[in-house]
Amino acid sequence: MDSIDGVRELLRGLPVLKGRAPEFDPHDVPDDPVELFVSWLRTAVDSGVVEPHAMTLSTVDTGGRPSARVLILKDVDSAGWHFAVNAGSRKGRELAARPVASLTFYWPELVRQIRVSGPVAADSRELAAADFLARPAGSRQMALTRRQSEPFDSDAELDEALARADLELRADPHLAPPDWISYAVQPAEVEFWQGDPQRRHKRVHYELVDGKWTRNRLWP
Repeated sequence: MDSIDGVRELLRGLPVLKGRAPEFDPHDVPDDPVELFVSWLRTAVDSGVVEPHAMTLSTVDTGGRPSARVLILKDVDSAGWHFAVNAGSRKGRELAARPVASLTFYWPELVRQIRVSGPVAADSRELAAADFLARPAGSRQMALTRRQSEPFDSDAELDEALARADLELRADPHLAPPDWISYAVQPAEVEFWQGDPQRRHKRVHYELVDGKWTRNRLWP
């Protein structure tokens, strides 16, 4: 086991903000943050950012303890930022008990970060089913084990559960379990951040006030 001595020096020696930031005028932004998000997302895709649709989903439990994990964004529209979860997973239980969340996108190649936070609402059952059926077969099999986040003992146990799930899918290829839920974060706040090596970061903060978006630049 490596010694933990010197970790502080190791971390301080690592480079930061080494990406290439695109041109960005924080005074020239749209009224709606969704429009700016889609513009930044397209830039990330066109620039070859690896997995630009990956995001950190942060939730809280009933005791106020936070937890975070990386998921894939499924869509963004006027209803919000969409993602899907298994209701029995930790994140599924936390969202059911406290339906609020925060999303964080970080694209180091472009020195850009986006944060979205607000209440969370379940999408229609039809949308959740469509999301499940669009997933690869292996992903659907794993979801149908219905054991996510439970204690795990052996690979043999996993193999058996996956085999049962495979039989379930073969019997009904259009199966979409009711515990597969599509959620949308309905944004109350959205912040766009573009870093600068001299720490002159550009930050634009949107906030929903009385049903209308307001925006401000924030101090770096």
